[in-house]
Amino acid sequence: MNYQIEVSLDKNEEFSTFLSTKIMEFNNEHSIHHREVRKVGSRHPINIIVTNEQQQWVGGISAEVYWNWVEINDFWFGEEFRGKGLGSELLNKTEKLAIEKGAEKALLTTYDFQARSFYELKGYEVVGEIKDYPPGSSYFTMVKKLI
Repeated sequence: MNYQIEVSLDKNEEFSTFLSTKIMEFNNEHSIHHREVRKVGSRHPINIIVTNEQQQWVGGISAEVYWNWVEINDFWFGEEFRGKGLGSELLNKTEKLAIEKGAEKALLTTYDFQARSFYELKGYEVVGEIKDYPPGSSYFTMVKKLI
């Protein structure tokens, strides 16, 4: 078997797409769950957008429901809107919508300098921690049973 090894230190979108495609094909072949979730209509997005008086985006939450889970991908809003219960309202609304779409559990990631304690107050538990990522901090995977 002949092959060559090339090292490139430049971003290569074509090669990244090649690898992603091959991993997806492998997962589809070996996991019915991966295969099924890629069908149209299997993933259910949730986007809750917060706007100010000028109708400018000032934050919100972006999530997706699949595999009976809701994965919270992004959750942020401006400093002036924090500490007023808006975060709790958005998270509660997201969880409620996710349950309506079939979610039984929730998944998210956060850093220790972000919102770990907020999520713990809302019933999320740390199931994984990567220490010193970035240096001096920790990166957490958190889950919550919704029903």
